[in-house]
Amino acid sequence: MFWRGVLGYLPVNVVQGVVGLLTIVLFTRVLDPTQYGVYALAFSVGSLTQTVLLTWTEAAMARFLAARGEDGRLADHFATLYRLWIGAAVLVPLACVAVAMSPLHGPLKVAVIAALASTLVNSLTKLALERRRAAGEVSGAALLTIIQNAGGFVLGLALAFAGLGGAAPILGVGAISALCVVLVLPGELNRLAGGKFDRALARAYAAYGLPVSLSLILALVLASTDRLLLGAFLDEATVGVYHAGYSLGSRTLDVVFIWLGMAGAPALISALERGGQSALTEAAHEQASFMTLLTLPAAVGLALVARPLAELMIGEDLRVGASHVTPWIAASGWLSGVTTYYLLQAFTLARRTPLLIVSMSAPAIANVILNLALIPRLGLDGALWATTVSYGVGAVAAWVLGRRACPMPIPWEVLAKAGAACVAMALVVRLLPSPGGLLELALKAGVGATVYGVIVLSLDVGGLRGKLSGLLRRRAPAL
Repeated sequence: MFWRGVLGYLPVNVVQGVVGLLTIVLFTRVLDPTQYGVYALAFSVGSLTQTVLLTWTEAAMARFLAARGEDGRLADHFATLYRLWIGAAVLVPLACVAVAMSPLHGPLKVAVIAALASTLVNSLTKLALERRRAAGEVSGAALLTIIQNAGGFVLGLALAFAGLGGAAPILGVGAISALCVVLVLPGELNRLAGGKFDRALARAYAAYGLPVSLSLILALVLASTDRLLLGAFLDEATVGVYHAGYSLGSRTLDVVFIWLGMAGAPALISALERGGQSALTEAAHEQASFMTLLTLPAAVGLALVARPLAELMIGEDLRVGASHVTPWIAASGWLSGVTTYYLLQAFTLARRTPLLIVSMSAPAIANVILNLALIPRLGLDGALWATTVSYGVGAVAAWVLGRRACPMPIPWEVLAKAGAACVAMALVVRLLPSPGGLLELALKAGVGATVYGVIVLSLDVGGLRGKLSGLLRRRAPAL
């Protein structure tokens, strides 16, 4: 199931990668630093709102679909979840009214209200998406994700050119999500036929989903505190610089982690439900090895080419500061990705989601304290140091606590060999000339990838040579 998902979600990965990069390239040029800062702040508010109110229903949709299919209560599953969703969603209009009456300046107020309103259609689309993923409908989930990402980007860019400022990217995604809801919601609601709201199911879903949401709130605190405090202590232009560099680092890695997570999470649930702990351990070790081999060199490589990548991707007003931010965020992004898409799976698999809260509390609290202490003294660098240290704390906390819930194997040998290959790659890349721009990016990325690939193949990391040989043998008769 994992490899079918990896291949099936590959087009989504490509589209998300292209959209993520074009978002940075074009919006940092169309929007000025202050407008980009408004976008970053409003995006953070919208993400936090959706997580607080609605994400717990999305999590329950994904985790319990297989169980309700086994006991023949799918209609009750959908009826219960959608009623719970409505009960939570009624608070969003009240939040919009509160923002409209607040003293925020005009552009920021418009962007925040747009972000709040978009959470409703974004969440309904996510419910349909999680249902498809959990059911193994790879092509349907992939198509819905592509439409939402690509369409939202195109429309948001058009609105930015039309002069809507920092609200434009948010309005674009919200409008396309609304279109997706119109297309998919009737079919999803048909699944409620004959179903009824069940209080016992509601309690079970809340007991599972609310801790997930709270842990994600803590994750957003971890991801957003730096921006909010930079805006409070410094200014929106600094937030724009930070967000540009942060996006360049995190989105590049997030594309890979999200791709692996889309395929990996349902596969781990299936392995555990059908084969127990032994099957889960085998599947998890395979996933962790592949994740390490793919993402660790990506993070190191991103740090190595931060300057030429920023010259190519970021608008002139933001690129210098962004190139300074990106290497730190590459490290933070790798720690965050491994924690979110692998280590924290221990708690959802074991249905011990309250431990998620404990696990995420440590880095969230550390992040707030460190940002409050370091930003007034060090400015932008203080936020960077605080973020990286906090994500390190989060990874350690998730690993230690996860061993109590559902032990997830760590491929130590693969990690050591891939790390050694990354060190060798970095040493070689640092010796290369730095002509700047596209030439430097292509030279360093190409040489770095070649060095890393040769080393991991020569060391046969994770049995890579055998897997490639097997793949070639299977393809040989067809050639």
